[in-house]
Amino acid sequence: MFDLILKGGTVFDGTGTDGKIADVGIRDGMIVEVGEINVDTAAEVIDVSGLTVAPGFIDMHTHSDFTLIADGRAESQVHQGVTTEVIGQCGISCAPVCSHAAIRQVSPWFTEKAKHRKWLGFGEYLDVLDDTELGVNVVAFVGHGTIHRAILGGEMHAGEPDDVAKMAKLVDQCMEEGAGGFSSGLEYFPGSLAAPDHLVPMVEIAAKYGRLYATHVRNRDTEYDLGFTEAMSTARQAGAKLQISHIQPKFGAPGHAMEHTLEMIDIARTHDGDIAFDVIPHDWNHTLMAAILPKWAQAGSIDDVLKRLANPEMREQIKANPKPMWLIVKARQWKDIILLNATENKDLVGANFEEIGRMRGVDPYDAVLDILLEEGDNMMAAMWSSKSFLNSDIDLCLEQAECAVISDTVAIANDGILSDHIGSLSGYGWAARFLQHYVRDRGVLSLSQALAKITSIPAERLGLKNRGKLRPGYHADICVFDSAAISSNATARHPRRYASGIAHVLVNGALSMRNGQRTPANNGVVLRDFQSTG
Repeated sequence: MFDLILKGGTVFDGTGTDGKIADVGIRDGMIVEVGEINVDTAAEVIDVSGLTVAPGFIDMHTHSDFTLIADGRAESQVHQGVTTEVIGQCGISCAPVCSHAAIRQVSPWFTEKAKHRKWLGFGEYLDVLDDTELGVNVVAFVGHGTIHRAILGGEMHAGEPDDVAKMAKLVDQCMEEGAGGFSSGLEYFPGSLAAPDHLVPMVEIAAKYGRLYATHVRNRDTEYDLGFTEAMSTARQAGAKLQISHIQPKFGAPGHAMEHTLEMIDIARTHDGDIAFDVIPHDWNHTLMAAILPKWAQAGSIDDVLKRLANPEMREQIKANPKPMWLIVKARQWKDIILLNATENKDLVGANFEEIGRMRGVDPYDAVLDILLEEGDNMMAAMWSSKSFLNSDIDLCLEQAECAVISDTVAIANDGILSDHIGSLSGYGWAARFLQHYVRDRGVLSLSQALAKITSIPAERLGLKNRGKLRPGYHADICVFDSAAISSNATARHPRRYASGIAHVLVNGALSMRNGQRTPANNGVVLRDFQSTG
């Protein structure tokens, strides 16, 4: 007896092969049979004829570390077919921390309104997640930046050999407690302080456990080749499998940068480099507004940063930064930078900084710093988005077999405790936009090829057991959608619109979406057991 049969849909197994008309039989949260199934053997039958039936989408790069603690429903993800997401990327994770007070500083999109049990260690953090009703399955990486802060606090150095040894030991403990990989964010403080010599001992720990090393490289603009070479060298020295996060070069990079980067990766593979990468399916990038500050201005606590922003002399020093993280700032392309998320300045969300500067009668750069200061304790939740990527680069990446597609956003909701938060322009529609814009509208990939990039490819890379494919013996993480209608509805002015075209979503066999409507089911689990990645 089956618990549920999905009847008569076009079934894609997620491996890149063409779809076929078939039924899917589910029992006890697992896929039991794919083929022609007698409907009399099921407690429930859902007719999905005319619809696409695929493995649930896997978002292998998110920053939902704290938003899932605050509200585990992950509405923005479930509404577009996501059933698993990976947190702790770009060197930022919620654990381990040296004190409960430090949680605020290391947790992206932290909110005091969230009621949660405090944690220190990585395993304790996963236990808190376990106690949360989750709309999606969760894999948690541990971040270098958080490890650095746990050992050195806000100190402005990468660590002496004894410090690095302590960091590596802490990474080892996190792996034992269930971390799915190790990440770094080398454009962000304190990752920006670390050289390969500091990172290799920690990356070696990830390699020891057969887990991924994922990195946001040091730069992707004028010196893109140095950033990517450093990442590959670090992974090679450590003997680790490398995942280059959101690889597309950004504003300021030469036109040939993407092509050259792929050539460098091919060369590295001839020397046994195990390298893959992912892209955001959007030409707009997003980041923390605070990341625009020079390294010295980000040191210490949030209160320390706010004091510097309030100091006129230090502010002028900040503005004189010759190499800001985003060269689009140096080029003063303020019309192509919008305020994406703010707590104290909600009325300005969606406006570009040329407009904001004009409205306030100040230079746009001062408008940025003013808003950071005004956000106060919520400064680390302030986000902006800039038109930094080229669609041609994204197209080129998507053509590569090893490329996955990601959101680089957070799981949030239109109601509840996170109703004031915004993740990114793609947060409510990254998967939908990918299938709409790059597959249906422009034909960069076939549907079968595209589905592999958000199902089996990330699952295999992450070492997920029995997930990412629609086959008997796999967990029933499934997305049923209308391939002719799936669309992202999010815009800069209205970024919180759910995707359309999703009919049904199952997480571990439970219907999280039924007939386009969210159900009360939150059947996601924390994944702590992994097979060797490849």
